[in-house]
Amino acid sequence: MNIYDLWFCSIKLTNKIKLNIIKKFKNTQEIWMNSIYENKNINICENNIQNIKLNREFRNAWNKDKLESIALKCYEKGINVVNFNDDLYPSKLKNYDNSPAVLFYIGNISELNEKLNVSIVGARKCSIYGKNAAEIISREVSSNGINIVSGMARGIDTCAHRGCIMTNGYTCAVLGSGIDVIYPAENKELYRQISKKGCVISEFMPGTPPLSYNFPIRNRIISGLCDVLLVVEAGKRSGALITADIALEQGKNVMAVPGSIFSYESKGTNKLIKEGAYPFTNLQDLFELLNIEYEIKNYKAKTVEKISELNNYQKKIYGIIGDTPVHIDDILRITNIDIKQLYGLLFELQLKKQIICLSGNYYVRTVNKNNILENKSS
Repeated sequence: MNIYDLWFCSIKLTNKIKLNIIKKFKNTQEIWMNSIYENKNINICENNIQNIKLNREFRNAWNKDKLESIALKCYEKGINVVNFNDDLYPSKLKNYDNSPAVLFYIGNISELNEKLNVSIVGARKCSIYGKNAAEIISREVSSNGINIVSGMARGIDTCAHRGCIMTNGYTCAVLGSGIDVIYPAENKELYRQISKKGCVISEFMPGTPPLSYNFPIRNRIISGLCDVLLVVEAGKRSGALITADIALEQGKNVMAVPGSIFSYESKGTNKLIKEGAYPFTNLQDLFELLNIEYEIKNYKAKTVEKISELNNYQKKIYGIIGDTPVHIDDILRITNIDIKQLYGLLFELQLKKQIICLSGNYYVRTVNKNNILENKSS
């Protein structure tokens, strides 16, 4: 842990000013050497009074004992730090003049520079449709070697991360709090899994609480990291719409999952599509924007072969489950099978990869899921 990065992060200046400063030096230690250590003023602005104010902020932020204490705590928690000039710093963020000068991270941050990134965002208060869409899309995208980026908030964000983790894919969570502050608290286990299989990042000093105004600030990182931003569900005033606006300003492609005209949760996404966002109707739409090919070779033939291996009870249940997610209560009512036996049969079908279980005890066919999402040539 570099205490000079900690010092530079804690200076009370805008990111734009910090970036202008750090671009003139090799690293944060050199900035410290030329200001604090040599007790000189760094001349960044043409206005001398402004330079004096900037250097005063440099000195106010320098507290060696406090910074070393924070560095020790970061080391104990496995927290690392990169600044704008480091090779590990996400390359996509280097294109903007308000990007974070310093980033804290836990996990493997290098993957963000090595593969395509799709950011999936949406409402915290979302419908079953939105949760299922986020999880299914995330699973399919990550299974094709593409990273998933989101904000680890309740609702759509959580489902996007979980869908990626289920395929052992790489997912990155961008926090609106200090990297050691888990919010919401219910996502503690998800935070642990993301840290292990992907990366958690934050621009805020460790210990920073999840203040409401931090989240719109962090949204520019979520959009900045991506190659395509996908909005799954959003109300009229959803923070996901703020992320979409920022993405457009950054020159990113924005997609939205269409929803029912009667659904409040889909008013924001339908509005995005009306205003020119790409509609997501299947995975081909997304992969065309990413300019890569997507194929499921011989998928249907293999599925037919596997269906023939099912016993009568499994075939009965499989015949009920279709494209639209069906709740276990409805399956129980139609089949009239003992609940314990039903759970066992559903588990067997999941092991055979014929169906998947979605949020809220809903089930859907694997083959139908891919029929909805697959490309036109499959």
